Amino acid sequence: MDLDAAYRLLREFWVVWMMILFFAIVFWAYRPKNKKRFEDAARIPFKDDQ
Repeated sequence: MDLDAAYRLLREFWVVWMMILFFAIVFWAYRPKNKKRFEDAARIPFKDDQ
């Protein structure tokens, strides 16, 4: 295996890894279990106004 072949192989795995990571983050963010947590975090800037 020469360096060009190794580079292409690693580049393909990098793309697959990034896609898996992206979809895992999206799945985590849109889970109903996390909704209250994100809503509370969204209200942080307005807590001083009360």
